[in-house]
Amino acid sequence: MKIRFQLFSLLALSVVFTSCEKDNFTAPKSVLSGNVVYKGEPIGVEYDQVRLQLWQPGFGKLAAIDAPVSQTGSYSAVLFDGNYKMVFPKGRGPFMTIQKDASAKDTLYVKLAGNQQLDVEVLPYYMIRNAQFSGGESKVNVALKLEKIITDVNAKAIERVSLYVNKTEFVARATNIVVTDVAGADVKDLNSINLTATVPAITPTQKYVFARVGVKIKDVEDMVFSPVQKVQL
Repeated sequence: MKIRFQLFSLLALSVVFTSCEKDNFTAPKSVLSGNVVYKGEPIGVEYDQVRLQLWQPGFGKLAAIDAPVSQTGSYSAVLFDGNYKMVFPKGRGPFMTIQKDASAKDTLYVKLAGNQQLDVEVLPYYMIRNAQFSGGESKVNVALKLEKIITDVNAKAIERVSLYVNKTEFVARATNIVVTDVAGADVKDLNSINLTATVPAITPTQKYVFARVGVKIKDVEDMVFSPVQKVQL
């Protein structure tokens, strides 16, 4: 019985030490944050659809750390201090990445030591300009302009322009109560685009909605969006 008691004691101590080791594990605490921008202006996207990937070589099996981009174009990641490579997954985002030189290509190299702000400059295919929203009589209207940024051999056509409306501030293809589309072929003037959406009955009733415009570019999965606007009905 004495031997069994000593064995149980050793097992208990082992559990305690293991627990202490887990409790003493140092969690990452440095925050890398910023915006995906064009000439300093954040680029609107869909929530949790576009992401940056951070790679830290030299720590065993290499795996990416995802940093989702919010609908306002911002991102953040909590990391250990150290050196990282930052890239967009291939084919993601309504933009082209910028290649700084032949060796780095479109990879950003980050040396993190404490909290750091870092904006990521990209080249969008289009930017939404001067989106003016108005509402009334259960309708949401918007007038806007589009600026074509990429005009060389990499230029792409517009597939459609869409007005999305939702009850909350999360407005996108997957989160809306009504959407109005205009086909790209029907957009005759990039400086004069108008859309109207009729808002269905909302339960419980509210006197406002949230809206934004999205532009789908041909052969590009992710859309570029205007900022979310609260519209009174």
